[in-house]
Amino acid sequence: MQVLFVAAECEPWAKTGGLGDVVDALARALGRIPGAVDGPVEVFLPRYRGVPIPSRAAVDVLEIRVPDPMAPGGVSNVTVRSFDADGYRLRLVDHPAAFDRAGFYGDSAGDYPDNPRRFALLGRAALETRRAERRPVDLIAIHDWHACPVALQRDLHYAHDLVVGGAAISLTIHNLAYHGWTPRDQVVQLGLGTTAGDAWGIDLLGEGIRRAETVNTVSPTYAREVLQPTAGMGLDGDLVARGDRFTGILNGLDQEIWDPATDAALAAPYDAMSLAGKAACRADLLARVGFDPTDPSAVLGVIGRLDPQKGFDLVAGAARRLVEDGARLVVLGSGDASLLEGIRAEATRSPGRIAVLERFDRELSRRIYAGADLFLMPSRFEPCGQGQMIAMRYGTPPVARRTGGLADTIVDLGVNPAAGTGFLFDHATPEALAAAVERALRVFTAADRGPWQGLVARGMAVDWTWESSSAPLYAAQFRRAVALRLARTLG
Repeated sequence: MQVLFVAAECEPWAKTGGLGDVVDALARALGRIPGAVDGPVEVFLPRYRGVPIPSRAAVDVLEIRVPDPMAPGGVSNVTVRSFDADGYRLRLVDHPAAFDRAGFYGDSAGDYPDNPRRFALLGRAALETRRAERRPVDLIAIHDWHACPVALQRDLHYAHDLVVGGAAISLTIHNLAYHGWTPRDQVVQLGLGTTAGDAWGIDLLGEGIRRAETVNTVSPTYAREVLQPTAGMGLDGDLVARGDRFTGILNGLDQEIWDPATDAALAAPYDAMSLAGKAACRADLLARVGFDPTDPSAVLGVIGRLDPQKGFDLVAGAARRLVEDGARLVVLGSGDASLLEGIRAEATRSPGRIAVLERFDRELSRRIYAGADLFLMPSRFEPCGQGQMIAMRYGTPPVARRTGGLADTIVDLGVNPAAGTGFLFDHATPEALAAAVERALRVFTAADRGPWQGLVARGMAVDWTWESSSAPLYAAQFRRAVALRLARTLG
């Protein structure tokens, strides 16, 4: 298959969360599976401000004209800069008026009001690039709402085009909470004509769900959860209607990037056979955040986007009880700073026991994964999550809510002592979180170190590699999407 991705993020070029990690790792993994794709996957990504182009890269430059209703004359001149990344071909859509801004999606005032136009331009540039090159494409993998204009564009503008009109589309939903809702007075930005959408506007994610040949989200449990109104974010009916064309494929983890034996950010390397370096990483982390490195009491790490989904308020509500239990907390987050008010208040009450770090910091996050004793993920919902996988890889058992991908990736020690890799709780309350942490602390502080050491070893031994499970499932889904599109075309 000739496969291209359209996405708003791709690590390490542009990332705010797990979307960027998945796009990068999956594109690379597909290229490593014999026979999965024809040539490297092409990843179309906006060239946001600051996106680097490696100095030694051989860059191909293509100038194209892209239909754009918001531009003078209805057309924008766009430059596509392409070069080989690590296992795939990156194609940066360079249009400064749309993408050369302080943020990817918005600034301190909120989302950019022309986001519909910006991401419609991204999708249309991908299609026009392949048309200009006269290179048919078999499968377009679109990721989240930002890429869903591609599905509308294919059906409304390119249905009979010999290069891109026959392309199958497979949609991956990384987070159903974000729809790309475009009100009626902004629909013109999408360049779809006056009849697109309904009287209220267009739900871009909903259109992608209805038009793509196949749809998946990023864990089997989350795929089941979103079929219910309580988790479906208003799109559960559309997902139910897709039947077996909607599935859940658990994310993998790039174990070359996330490896405590080679991670340059850590104070010392370590692996499952020798954990001495983890103790050095623990001491280093505690010194950096102002804690006593010689204090043996448990260190709880929390890393995440400051969003109500992630349960920072649950951490705040449980913090006092956890400190009274003897634990210490290191909290790293960026986003809505108001969500940290409760934790900041508890940090003021307990100096030297709670550290709150309000920023996005790649290296510090790695030091927390390695230096903490337990990792907290009290998410209200979690499509998949990578934090729990990374934490296990770094020998730090997770304490998480039993939802979505967390339920699929963590085996509760209390339920299965012989296979346990972490601790799960059910209710999104501070009390339930605290009780789960207290279960973990009893194992951590027990005189018999065997259960704790077994817990750590099993977590570090889990094979999260994309090539071993997730990427072959995506390849099979893509082949199915191509077959469905071909059958429809011939029918």
